[in-house]
Amino acid sequence: MSKQKINKLLIGTNNKGKLREIRSLIPKSIKTLSISEFNLKSPVENGKTFKENSLVKSRYFSKKTGLICLADDSGLEIDFLDKNPGIYSARWGGKHRDFNKAIERVYRELNKIDKNWKNKKVKARFVCALSISYLNKKIACVLGKVEGYISNKPKGKNGFGYDPIFIPLKKRKTFGEMKPSQKYKIDHRFQAFKKIRKFL
Repeated sequence: MSKQKINKLLIGTNNKGKLREIRSLIPKSIKTLSISEFNLKSPVENGKTFKENSLVKSRYFSKKTGLICLADDSGLEIDFLDKNPGIYSARWGGKHRDFNKAIERVYRELNKIDKNWKNKKVKARFVCALSISYLNKKIACVLGKVEGYISNKPKGKNGFGYDPIFIPLKKRKTFGEMKPSQKYKIDHRFQAFKKIRKFL
């Protein structure tokens, strides 16, 4: 399968922000389809790691549609919080995946551990697992990371998810303050994409 050039690829996410970002990274010669065109709901993510959950999604959507599928599982790890929210990053936003609520919860949890955390550099990283599957067969599964720390308050309206509270190393702006074109060149999804590109 991997010897053939992929000319059609299903992107296995219901997250519009992720869909936009992944589409911007994929070579223009590949026709991309979104799962919304097939009216598919996401499967239960019962993996213990980003890679496992990414494979759950890419296999599930590939089997449902018969197409090669690329899926992402990503999240924010905060060292102070024992690497939480981690694989539960979206779930911290509650049933409706409301990231304003998720961000409030991050601050609440940090306050519980150390009222003074705002005066410290709270290390964190975004992690992204990307996998490509065809039916039950895994074609590739890779991991990308970007290190940084947590901003004292949400800043910026760009991006999605936890972008407004994450400042990458050696930068002053949060992902939420950066133009998409700046963010896409350095973030965790781009790091993962560099590794998976050779399979496309």
